[in-house]
Amino acid sequence: MQHAVGSPLPPPHQPGHGPAVGWSPAAHQPGPPQGPAPVPPPPAPGYPTAPLRAPAPHPGPAPGQGPQPHAAPGQGAQQPSAAPRQAPGPQQPPVAPSAPSAPPVPETTGHVPLPPGGPVAVPSVPPATAAPDPTTTTLAVLLIGPAGAGKTSVAKYWADHRRVPTAHISLDDVREWVRSGFADPQTGWNEHSEAQYRLARRTCGFSARNFLANGISCILDDAVFPDRPVVGLGGWKRHVGPGLLPVVLLPGLDIVLERNAERSGNRRLTDEEVARIHGRMAGWYGSGLPIIDNSQLDVPETAHLLDEVLSRSIASPPNW
Repeated sequence: MQHAVGSPLPPPHQPGHGPAVGWSPAAHQPGPPQGPAPVPPPPAPGYPTAPLRAPAPHPGPAPGQGPQPHAAPGQGAQQPSAAPRQAPGPQQPPVAPSAPSAPPVPETTGHVPLPPGGPVAVPSVPPATAAPDPTTTTLAVLLIGPAGAGKTSVAKYWADHRRVPTAHISLDDVREWVRSGFADPQTGWNEHSEAQYRLARRTCGFSARNFLANGISCILDDAVFPDRPVVGLGGWKRHVGPGLLPVVLLPGLDIVLERNAERSGNRRLTDEEVARIHGRMAGWYGSGLPIIDNSQLDVPETAHLLDEVLSRSIASPPNW
């Protein structure tokens, strides 16, 4: 059967015969039997060889011509010669080494490294020609005063209106983190209330050092007594550092009693307790620490006066 287009189909596989590899259309034409396929010689040493390819099919006879002659039995076909060595081409310019690739970006884990908080050093004294500006300087301030002096209100206002990041850390707020087992001094001062006060001061100092190490100013408020220097100022100096600037807020007794009466909860003390604390706070006079009498000042005015006091403390740190 003649095919209208293309070459004849390959012969079907016969049992007992190997696969028809390298079959050519001439195999259908009568002619002498072919010998075994020649085995190419091994490549010569040092000369490149072309990759091994399947033999191309032999083209069939042209129309009107007889079959193509085949090699006689036992006579191998002409063996292909090894590919000639190519002449070396022009030298390629050396390729410059590529720049090392950037290291892979680590996956986001939410961990942000922070500078460790160490003791706060004494503020550096600015040149005499430049007036210190406490509103733009990173400071650590300890606001001291009796209950009802307005420490918390002034500290919050001062921190809110700073031109640099500032944190307010209240000792009473930290002390009240203890819920079950809270030792309220109003029920009697004992070793448990003393231990919780010391623990709260140490926690406040640790927090202040971390804020300051990361460029955030701090103002702390506490009722520090002058007749207990080791526990009071001495403890704060150990917890925060010698750069802490203490300022005493001490209004008159009548003002303290009036403000204490407006309190509620465990922060409201008896009048006798307020008067006793106020009397002990009077020992700060003559201590060398700056004292602000805010009896006739509101909160913004007291905060403005606090800036003036801190400006002098930066220029000449108090000896405490």
